[in-house]
Amino acid sequence: MGKQLLFDALQGKTTDRVPWLPFVGCHGGTLIDKNADEFLKSGDLIAKGIREAIKQYRPDGIPVMFDLQIEAEALGCGLQWAKDNPPAVVEHVLDQKTLGELTIPDKTSARIPEMLKAIHLLKAENYDVALYGLITGPFTLALHLKGTDIFMDMFDKPDEVHGLLRFCTDVAKKMSQMYIEAGCDIIASVDPMTSQISPRAFKKFVLPYSTELFEDIRRLNAFSSFFVCGHAQKNVEVMCQCKPDNISVDENIPLDYVKEMAQKYGISFGGNMQLTVVLLMGDEDDAKRHALETMDLGGDTGFILAPGCDLPSAVPPANLRAVADVVYDPYQRDVARKLLETKQEVEGVLDFSDYGQGSKVVVDIITLDSEACAPCQYMVEAVRGVADYFGDLIIWREHKIKEREAVEFMMGMMVKNIPTICIDGEIKFVSTIPPREDLIQAIQERINQRFSIQLHRGHGRFLVLGPDDETEQQTWDNAQLAAKELGSMVDLVRITDEEEIARYGVASSPAVITVRERVKAAGRVPSVEVMKEWIKELRG
Repeated sequence: MGKQLLFDALQGKTTDRVPWLPFVGCHGGTLIDKNADEFLKSGDLIAKGIREAIKQYRPDGIPVMFDLQIEAEALGCGLQWAKDNPPAVVEHVLDQKTLGELTIPDKTSARIPEMLKAIHLLKAENYDVALYGLITGPFTLALHLKGTDIFMDMFDKPDEVHGLLRFCTDVAKKMSQMYIEAGCDIIASVDPMTSQISPRAFKKFVLPYSTELFEDIRRLNAFSSFFVCGHAQKNVEVMCQCKPDNISVDENIPLDYVKEMAQKYGISFGGNMQLTVVLLMGDEDDAKRHALETMDLGGDTGFILAPGCDLPSAVPPANLRAVADVVYDPYQRDVARKLLETKQEVEGVLDFSDYGQGSKVVVDIITLDSEACAPCQYMVEAVRGVADYFGDLIIWREHKIKEREAVEFMMGMMVKNIPTICIDGEIKFVSTIPPREDLIQAIQERINQRFSIQLHRGHGRFLVLGPDDETEQQTWDNAQLAAKELGSMVDLVRITDEEEIARYGVASSPAVITVRERVKAAGRVPSVEVMKEWIKELRG
């Protein structure tokens, strides 16, 4: 472990090995068998979980906490707690109060005393590990306080937005001061919602406030880091122009591009190991291979190896220990390089070429997890907010890529960045929360297109008949996969009762019967001649 090693990297120096910074948040609770809703409320538990993470993962630096709702809660926002993730903001305080009624939090506000207690406890241990204090960046905090209306207000009421950001910057400066005084070595401003805005808007609404924040942290003799997740490549250069000591990104942004921009502006950089596909769902060999790939890209000058965001609770500790082995042991790096040379391509990607042929328009949101990721949360809320407008014409669903099935779906859809909204299998909004009007228009256009073609189609059923044996099971599995790949809402019916099968006149099994229920008449009495033609269509 090496605090100085990490300090050297933050200053852009060449290091003997790459520093290792696991973003342990709720995962620290998992290490001591505590759920997030208990872990994140107790300074004693946070310190205990971080101690265990230090013991197992041998980091050079580690965050004391990873919870971007601490400030929002202290300012009066309502939270919804979960067992496996940090809480989510569900009530925006500026819906009930004016900005002038809010006061900057202090050491006694909400959970801040517990955070400070955890820092004091860990600092007293004298670990050779740099302690990170993570604060909510001004723009993300403003969105927590105001809600997504802030995006329209940036155009319609820019002066009000600047006033809000002024307040949020003052909150960030106060939080930084409290964390530094308690013992943190580095302050990371985590501002994921800035990935939702253009470079022009970033320069207007983020750059001046973040630059001021990093100057203040420097004045307090601490290092600073600017951490943005999501599809923020367009804003990487202007992030560097904010003059932090370090920028850190997730897997959405190519690390070689981040390296180029950081070196151009003389700052260090960190990231961007894949959270779900590798660290959560992979095995130890996957973790070693990917750690080596990332270290090779980052190099040994001004680079810090880290996950792309806070670690999911369920990441296997063995995978993170494997990363530490590669970081520390040249022999393990040689082994990982051999594994990398023999790496096999992922097989079995689902075929979604005919997706979206069911009776309803399907809106899919691919997220990290809307309960743990602010951009994901607000994108899901955007879809939920228009669902009632369309009634039963649409169906929407979230695919959290912390789950393997969702990763398969993401790969089948050819989605490269999260969060992303797809409509009937077509990528529509990438890492950008759409305004309500734009989302309604996109869905309505697809409805118009679909139902101009499909009005003649009716409801259908797909029957799989046979005894409960291996061949019938395979037939049923194939039917489920086919419906999934088509995004179809057809009713799948499994019939194994022998008497019921006999009523269908099936001579051998397994058997498949399709039934199409098509509306032929509504609001009128058809003639006998017309009905005869319909009956002819049903003849076997």
